[in-house]
Amino acid sequence: MRTFRANAIDFMRHLPLFQELNEAELRQLEAMAEHKIIKKNHFIYHADDASDAMYFLVKGIVKIGNEAEDGREVIKHILHPMAIFGELGLTGEQWRQDGAQAMEEVHVYRIPLCDFQKLMQCNYKLAMSVLAMIGNRLKRVEDRLESLMFKDARERIIDFLKDSATKQGKRIGYETLIKHCYTQQDIANITGTSRQTVTSVLNELKKSNLIFFNRRSILIRDMAKLA
Repeated sequence: MRTFRANAIDFMRHLPLFQELNEAELRQLEAMAEHKIIKKNHFIYHADDASDAMYFLVKGIVKIGNEAEDGREVIKHILHPMAIFGELGLTGEQWRQDGAQAMEEVHVYRIPLCDFQKLMQCNYKLAMSVLAMIGNRLKRVEDRLESLMFKDARERIIDFLKDSATKQGKRIGYETLIKHCYTQQDIANITGTSRQTVTSVLNELKKSNLIFFNRRSILIRDMAKLA
C-alpha cells in the first residue's frame, strides 16, 4: 500500500492541473485516489452511468464515445497517459453522455467528484485551472466539428496521423514511428469516415511512399511531406 500511495502522489504532482497544490493538498488527493486496472475492451464507465467521479489515466489508451442512432460507434476522443476524463460532472452533468472504454489494459486513478469539489472550494487557483481545462476540452470539440464540416475524408485521416504522431510518435531521423492498438474501423470511427475509405487512403499514402503501416504501427516517412 505504501508503494501505491507514493506512486499516486508522484503521478498527481506531475499533472499540470495540480501544479499550484501544496504538499498537504496533494496528500488530500492521495487519500481520495482509488487505483483501478481495467482490462482491454472493458468499460470504465458507460453512457447513462452516474457522473460521480473523474479519472486520471496512468497507463494505456482510452476511447471516449457512444453509438449513433444507426448503431455505428462514434469515437470522440482518444486519450493517452496523463489525460484527465470523466470531469463533466463538475459542470453539472448528472449522467454520462459518453462511455469510456479501454483499448488496451488501462491503469487509472478514480477520484469521487464530491471529494474533488471540496478541494476546489478551498483552492481558487485549482478551480481556475479546472475551468481552463474544461474550456480547452470544449475548444477541441469545436475544432473536431469544424474538421467534419470543412475537410474531406482524406484530410481528416491525414490529420489523425499527424495528431497521433505529435501525441505518441517517436522520431527516428526524418521518420516518425507510431505504435498503436487501433483497427482501421477505429480510425474510421475517429475520423467520421468508413473503414473502406481508411483502407483506400492508407494504401494510397503507402503507395506514394509517405507512410508504411501494419497492424501495430504506422511509420510516417516525412511529416513535412504528408499532406
